Amino acid sequence: MKSRLPHPLVAAVLAALPILCGAVHGAEGITRWGQDVLRQEAGWYDSAAARAIADSVVQYQSPQGGWPKSTNLAVAPRSPEDIPPEGRGRANSFDNDATTLPMEFLARMVQATGDARYRESFLRGLDYIFAAQYPNGGWPQFFPLRGEYYDRITYNDGAMIRVLIIVRDVAAGQSPYAFVDTDRRAKAATAVQRGIDCILKSQIKQDGKLTAWCAQHDERTLAPAWARAYEPPSLSGGETAEIVRFLMSVEKPNREIVAAIEGAVAWLRAVQIKGARLDRILGPDGRTERRLVNDPAAPPLWARFYELGTHRPLFLDRDSVFNYDYAKVGYERRSGYDYHGTWAASLLAQDYHAWRARHFAATK
Repeated sequence: MKSRLPHPLVAAVLAALPILCGAVHGAEGITRWGQDVLRQEAGWYDSAAARAIADSVVQYQSPQGGWPKSTNLAVAPRSPEDIPPEGRGRANSFDNDATTLPMEFLARMVQATGDARYRESFLRGLDYIFAAQYPNGGWPQFFPLRGEYYDRITYNDGAMIRVLIIVRDVAAGQSPYAFVDTDRRAKAATAVQRGIDCILKSQIKQDGKLTAWCAQHDERTLAPAWARAYEPPSLSGGETAEIVRFLMSVEKPNREIVAAIEGAVAWLRAVQIKGARLDRILGPDGRTERRLVNDPAAPPLWARFYELGTHRPLFLDRDSVFNYDYAKVGYERRSGYDYHGTWAASLLAQDYHAWRARHFAATK
C-alpha cells in the first residue's frame, strides 16, 4: 500500500514544531522573557539553561540597579547597543514587569544555586527600589526621574503593587527571599508601610465616600493625574481591583485599611456593567474589531476609566476628547487598548467574602 506523505508545507510545519514550542518551553529552557520564568519546576532553576538566562538578566541591569521594560532579558545582549541607554527609552522602569520580574527570577536562582552574582544583582535591585520610593510612599514609573507623566505615582498595570509585593515578602523573610540581610528586611518593612500609607491617602473620596484610585496620581499632591493622551484623571476599574487585593493581604488590617477595602468594593459593585459582553467582530472592511454586544447572560464588566464625579465609563482616543460611547472610539484605540475587563469579578464573587470571613473571625 502506497504511504500517504503530508503536503510539503505541512511537513515543514510539523518539523518546526519542536523549535516553535522551544521558544517558550523547550528541553533546554526558555528563550523568550516573561512570566514563564517563574513557573518552572524547582529543579529547573539549578540547570544550565536557567543559569544562562540569569547571566543574561544580570547583564541588562543598569548601574542604578533597575532593568529595562519590553526587553527580551532571556537572550544575552550581543553588544552594549542592545542594552537600553540610561535616562530614556525603556531603561530603569517598573512598567510592564520591568525590574520586579527580573528580581523575582533572580531570587529563585539564589535559592536554587546560592550563586553570589545573582544575590548581589538582586540586592542591587532591592536598593534601587528603596531609592526610587517617594517620601510619601509612592513609586514612579521610571527612576531616575525623567519628568512628565513618567514621574507620576503609577498604579497603572500593577506597577506599584508588584513592587509592594516584593518588599512585603522580603520584609517577612518569605521564600525565596530568606537570603536577604536583616538591615534590608527592616528597610523593606518600612517601605511597605509607607506604600500602604500612600495607597490610603490617594484613594479618591467623592460625596464623602471612599471610592477608587486613578491609574496615576500626582507625586506631590496625590491627586488623580493624566498619563498618556488617552489616560485621563479618572477612577480606574482594573487598578482598583488590584489594589484592593493587595490591601486584603495585610495580615492585621487597621481601621483605615478596612475602610479603604469596603469603600472600593462598594464602588466596584456600583459601577459594574451588566448585560453586555466584549466581542471581536469582523467588520465590512475585513478588519476584526472590538465591540460591546448586548448579552443578558454575560458576566459583569468594568471600564478601565470612569469619569470623576459622574462615574460614567469614559473612553478616549489619542486626541484626549472624552467619549461616553465605546463605539465612537476610533478603531486603533478600541481594538488596541483594553477599555473593558472582568478585573473585579473574582474579587467580588470570592476574594472579598473570604477576606471578610478571615478578618471578622480574627477580631472576635
